[in-house]
This record gives sequence, structure tokens and C-alpha cells, in this order.
Amino acid sequence: MRVAVMQPYLFPYLGYFQLLRAADKFVLLDDVQFIKRGWINRNRILVNGQEHLFTIPLEGVSQHKLIQQVQVQAEQHARRKLLQTIRQAYKKAPYFAACFPLLEQVLLSPPSLAVTDMAHASLLAVGHYLGWEPQLYLSSALPKEPGLSGADRILAICHELKADQYVNMEAGRPLYDAAHFAGRGVELQFLRARLLPYPQAAPTFVPGLSIIDVLMQNSPAWVRETLAQAEVSAA
Repeated sequence: MRVAVMQPYLFPYLGYFQLLRAADKFVLLDDVQFIKRGWINRNRILVNGQEHLFTIPLEGVSQHKLIQQVQVQAEQHARRKLLQTIRQAYKKAPYFAACFPLLEQVLLSPPSLAVTDMAHASLLAVGHYLGWEPQLYLSSALPKEPGLSGADRILAICHELKADQYVNMEAGRPLYDAAHFAGRGVELQFLRARLLPYPQAAPTFVPGLSIIDVLMQNSPAWVRETLAQAEVSAA
């Protein structure tokens, strides 16, 4: 059984969803330090053919807080403004009518204002739209042995969830040692994302945008097929 662990991101890029799809169980690492200007509450879409960075405003952001402690601003003006920007940018996209309601649901009616919960909701909503039920867990809800960090924390999560495989994004290869994992009964694997070109409202293809751009321009069947094309290999 294969586990992946990532920080919770709001409507992340396609590669994040390829990792999510490749895992049997996916853990949102929300009990670690919040890092400003990361991808938890930000991402990119296309507006007038150009990359546009959007940000969901947060309350009292501090790098002394854990991700699970950070809240989205209760006032909805910025989120409604973002939805209007998305509407104007993608209203002529072939799948706008199908996927815009899920954006409204996540941004305006999340389970709570915790940024973890909004990100969690975005992953579930996209999964449901594509016809599958992601098996998501919060690291904050799992038993935690004090003092564990890095690879040992990951291994503790794997053992708690009865996993014998751990898959990480390819960029994390320098962080982990396959022999260390094997000695603890877990096979270390890495996923190489495949960001295939698709029709965009841009002069040249821009890879790595939010899943929002992917969903607007492509059928659920195409997205499902693309999620399955990432390459997973042993370390």
C-alpha cells in the first residue's frame, strides 16, 4: 500500500494531482510551520493570455504558526473578486460551465475558514469532478511521536497507515535515503510529473498552472488519462 505526503495546497498544479492519484492514501502535512509566499494559498492561472498569480488572503499570518492554525479571511470580497477574474478569463473555455460551480463551492462555502480545510475541500472537489474519491488524511489527526522530523516523521506516518511504499515528488530525491526507508520496511519511490501540453488561451503553452486552467480547457476523461501518465520508479 502506497502513501504520499504533501503540504495542503489550494487548487494545486497537475503534478500534485498526479501524486495524489498515484497514492492509495494521501496525507496533508498540516502540523508543520506555515511558510509565507508558498503555494498553500496561492497559484497561477491565465488572464488575457498571461500568467496571473492569485492569492487567497489569510488572517494573522505568521511563520510561528502551524499550517493548521492559519485561517482564511472571513470577509469574502477577495474570494468573490477572484471568482469574477476566473469567470472573465475562462468564460469561453469549453468546460467553464461544468467546473466553475465547484470553484464557487470551495471558495465561498468551505467546511471552515482554516486554510487546511479549504485546500482539503479543493482536492476532494476536483477528485469528485473527475470521478474518484481521494483518500485524504491530516497529519495533525494522526498519532505523533514528539521530536520526529524529516524522513523519520514520514516513516512514522507510513507505519501508522500500514504502508509499505512511500512515493515523493522527484524534486525531493536528495532529501531521503532508500536504504534508511528499506531498513524500516518501506520502499522509497519517486514520481516524475508529466505536464503534457493542451490548448490554452496563451501564445505558447505555459506548464504548471493551477489545476483550474487544466479543468477549464480539457474534458474529465482527458484529465483522468493525464493523471495516470506520471512515472513512478523505485529510488
